[in-house]
Amino acid sequence: NKPMLKGNVNHSVCRWCYNPMPLEELIEGAQELGLKSIEILGPDDWKKVQKSGLTCAVATGPPASIENGFNEPKNHDKLQKGYVELINQAADDGLPNVICFSGNRRDISDEAGLENCAVGLEPLVKLAEQRNIMLIMELLNSKVNHKDYQCDKTPWGVELVEKVGSPNFKLLYDIYHMQIMEGDVIATIRQYHEHIAHYHTGGVPGRHEIDETQELYYPAIIKAILETGYTGYLGQEFVPTWDDKLAALKHGVVTCDV
Repeated sequence: NKPMLKGNVNHSVCRWCYNPMPLEELIEGAQELGLKSIEILGPDDWKKVQKSGLTCAVATGPPASIENGFNEPKNHDKLQKGYVELINQAADDGLPNVICFSGNRRDISDEAGLENCAVGLEPLVKLAEQRNIMLIMELLNSKVNHKDYQCDKTPWGVELVEKVGSPNFKLLYDIYHMQIMEGDVIATIRQYHEHIAHYHTGGVPGRHEIDETQELYYPAIIKAILETGYTGYLGQEFVPTWDDKLAALKHGVVTCDV
C-alpha cells in the first residue's frame, strides 16, 4: 500500500543498494512508494527509469572512479574526456547532477589535492555551467569503507568548492559517511548547506536500515535540511537487510518524510 507522503521531500533511491534485484522491479517498487528518482545510474539505465516517469537524480558513468580521481594530474586527461561525454549525455536527458570523486590520497597533501582537483575540474565546470548540470563531489569516509580517500571531511570539500568558485560545482553530503568521520551532522548542514547540492542516507554503524538499530535520528536531520531551503533530492543509500527489501525502502522513505 502506497504511503501518504507529505510532499516536502523529493525521495530518491540508490540503485546499487538493491542489486541483484532487477531494475524493472526496483522501478515498480519506487513508483508504488511515491519516489521521484532512482539514482547513480549510467545512461542506458537512466533512460529506462525516465521511460517509467521517474528521473535519475545523480548520473554516473565510466569516467567516475572513487580511487582514481581529480587529485592526481595524471588522471585528468582521461577523466576530462569521459566527463565531457557524461555531462553532455546527462544534460541532453535533463538530469540535474553528475557525480565525481577526489580519488585516494596516495600521500598527496590536502593542499596539493585541492589544487589538483581544482585544475582538473575547471574545464568540466565550465561545461556544466553551459549545460545546466551540477557536478557534485561525494564526501566519503576513509575510516571504514574507502581507506585513503581524500575528500573525507566537509571542510576540505567546502574549501574545494570555494576554490573552484562555480555555482555548478558542489558537494554530495553523505550523512552516513560524515557521521563516521566527523559527526555533528545537523550543525554541519546548517553551516555549509550552500556548498551542498545533494544528500545521501544510511544507518550508522553498518550502513543498513535507518531504524532503531542505528545511532542517528533521521527525522531531525531531514527537517534541518529542509529548513535550509533545500529543494533537491534525498537519496536513500542504505543496504537493506530485511527479507522484504522494498519494505525496508518504504520504512526509510517514511522515516525521512518530514
